[in-house]
Amino acid sequence: MRNVIASAKIAAAVLAVVLAAGLAHAEREAADYPHGEYRGDCSLCHGLDGWTPLEPSPDFDHANFGYPDGFPLDGAHAALECRACHLTLDFTKTRSTCAECHQDVHRGELGRDCKRCHTTRSFVSRAEMARNHATTRFPLTGAHKALDCRECHSPARGAQVWALSVECVSCHRPAFDGAKDPDHRGGGFPVACESCHTTASWAGAKFDHDATRFPLTGAHRTVTCQQCHADGVYAGKSTACVSCHQSDYAGTTDPNHRQAGYSTDCTTCHTTTTWTGATFDHDATQFPLTGAHRAATCQQCHADGVYAGKSTACVSCHQSDYDGTTDPNHRQAGYSTDCTTCHTTTTWTGATFDHDATRFPLTGAHRALLCSDCHADGVYAGKSTACVSCHQSDYDGTTNPNHRQAGYGTDCTTCHTTTTWAGATFDHDATRFPLTGAHRALLCSDCHADGVYAGRSIECVSCHQSDYDQAVDPNHRAAGFPTDCAQCHNTTAWTGARFDHDATYFPIYSGKHQGKWTACSDCHTNPSNYAVFECILCHAHSDEANYADKHSGVPGYSYDSQSCYRCHPSGRAG
Repeated sequence: MRNVIASAKIAAAVLAVVLAAGLAHAEREAADYPHGEYRGDCSLCHGLDGWTPLEPSPDFDHANFGYPDGFPLDGAHAALECRACHLTLDFTKTRSTCAECHQDVHRGELGRDCKRCHTTRSFVSRAEMARNHATTRFPLTGAHKALDCRECHSPARGAQVWALSVECVSCHRPAFDGAKDPDHRGGGFPVACESCHTTASWAGAKFDHDATRFPLTGAHRTVTCQQCHADGVYAGKSTACVSCHQSDYAGTTDPNHRQAGYSTDCTTCHTTTTWTGATFDHDATQFPLTGAHRAATCQQCHADGVYAGKSTACVSCHQSDYDGTTDPNHRQAGYSTDCTTCHTTTTWTGATFDHDATRFPLTGAHRALLCSDCHADGVYAGKSTACVSCHQSDYDGTTNPNHRQAGYGTDCTTCHTTTTWAGATFDHDATRFPLTGAHRALLCSDCHADGVYAGRSIECVSCHQSDYDQAVDPNHRAAGFPTDCAQCHNTTAWTGARFDHDATYFPIYSGKHQGKWTACSDCHTNPSNYAVFECILCHAHSDEANYADKHSGVPGYSYDSQSCYRCHPSGRAG
């Protein structure tokens, strides 16, 4: 037991010695290793001849020296002494962020990540600055790329040195206010400098006039700003031509614009290419130019200086032509002063009057006549349209037939046409006596040999009296026939007359007597008295006994013509 206890005491004593030695080593280690947790090879920095640090060995890997993300030395960092960044020997207390070593001159306005703009090669690099500026709202271009940051980000601009406006005028307000050619402020120019200027150079600004209400064309493109804006007015400047060209308008004499009442809209006649050589579009007025008018000069029509409200009536220019014309005499004839009725604008001569538009359209031979053939008396306006007004001598001199003696109407169109005077055709059918049958083939003289036309009787006997008087079979006059020839005759042929004996007297064209006779005298033995007739000429006396037997029961029977007719008025027995 004592041995066990002794062994335990020895072991405890040994443990105490060991613990004491360990504690002493720990204390010594804290003093010998001032670099905190670093337990690397001391020879990478220290030599055997002295504890003073040497230059770091090429084998010293700063990128993995105690930093979770590493901190490789490059650029200007590689040339620094350790003490420049490690102010204590405890390297674990040195941070890897830029702001731990570099004061934030930007006052937090640009954040704490210096790498956005700076590199380890040089803390101030314009090229890097310009490149990194491209990630902002204001990429650097032109002359801006060569500027020092302080030229734009001057402390004089106030607290927001870095959070500047991207508007040009925020830096260039003095230039805008001081510009005199042109006066930007007085001219009401926009403060958007980029409208005219570029970042390449402040001078040589170019204003895009085509983006305004007045795009520049023609000669306007070569004029200076002063030529149009000498009055200093830019904003709201009138775009009306006359606002610049009033003196040109007022001073023009060929033609006199003001007197003529010309529009002040110069574009009506002028172009921006050149002020001279203006062309007036007459076709856009109330009087479009046609024919010879297109070649006339302004003076030929506007010698009186009247342009606005100038009459468009032909006679306003051609009154002298109208008054001086003698073939025909326009004034005497009462011609219309509307020259277009006969003339064209192509040429004044060779006028053609449209007679068809008057009360007397020309037809037939009338179309080939000269004006003087009908208007030799000089009368045009109100000239009578009656044929006889020209053809009175023809009417009076006609003998076949004699128109005047015959009482013909003076309306020549009744018989004549305008194609030819000869070969007149009278429409007898339009009279009280239409022609039918053989009458249609007769000459006028066959019926009008006595020269009577007007009021001529339409009774047949007026022409056929001699025929009536000379008729013997039967003797019309002796028989007391009516003078109305149409009762027996027709107009087709005079012969072959047929008297309606059946309906008036005794049926001889029908019944038993049809075809039993050849002439009226067969029954009418007295040509002077057709009331006298004989039946027994056909019914002979030799038959008397026979007829007596047949009439034995007839009271008062007598064998004579009057008795026969009295009992047999229709020619039938019984």
